[in-house]
Amino acid sequence: MLRDLAGKKAVVTGAARRIGRAIALALAREGADVVIQFLPGEAAADTCREISETGAKCWLVDADFHRSAGDGKAGYDGLIEEAGRLAGGLDIIVNNAAIFPASSVSNVTLKDFWDSVEVNAWAPFVLSRDFARLFGKGNILNLIDTRVTGYDWAHVAYIWSKQVLLSMTRMMAVEFAPEITVNGISPGLILPPAGKDESYLKSMEKTVPLKKLGTVEEVSSIAMVLLKSEFITGEVIRVDGGRHLWEYTQERHRG
Repeated sequence: MLRDLAGKKAVVTGAARRIGRAIALALAREGADVVIQFLPGEAAADTCREISETGAKCWLVDADFHRSAGDGKAGYDGLIEEAGRLAGGLDIIVNNAAIFPASSVSNVTLKDFWDSVEVNAWAPFVLSRDFARLFGKGNILNLIDTRVTGYDWAHVAYIWSKQVLLSMTRMMAVEFAPEITVNGISPGLILPPAGKDESYLKSMEKTVPLKKLGTVEEVSSIAMVLLKSEFITGEVIRVDGGRHLWEYTQERHRG
């Protein structure tokens, strides 16, 4: 039996744009109210307005996951409590916010690694643990990356952090059962990274068995399947056109 998302309360991190925005809007179309976490300076109000136009309620919370609330600035500590206060409870958390800095094995530093782990893995873990502690039931969805199958030689700190998040997803699925489901989505070539355009993705179509690019709607539709299911947990679905079947470790040598 599938859950009805109408009337549910969700928080989506990094929801001002890109995949997070698509998932937030998909939740709103299902009748869920949404709390949007965004970075200061991002145009989150536009997304919130679009959510309101569906008839759902929307709230905005600005928080930088490079900092915990302990330093006097908004961060991930206390975010779930604040989101629950605004929405009158929480049923769903979507951990989407992430950073994608360039680094290689030859130049990556401990700071690079920690910065990526803090935003891409530790913050989602803290938010999920707080959600389980404060609300005790519902759904957690983590955005991972199809490249966790292998490596990303140009973004090693990033891919290490996503591999940590993958392990956390599976462990939390066991730890938080039976009242909370924890699943993940690993997108492939969906949107170009910052500083790149569509031609960057088009040049990589040859690495996809289906020879085409994905869309944010394909990711958000799978998100709705996982958030509605009462009998899927610990699962990570790849939305990548089969790209995980490509031997990523060879890309370094093939260019």
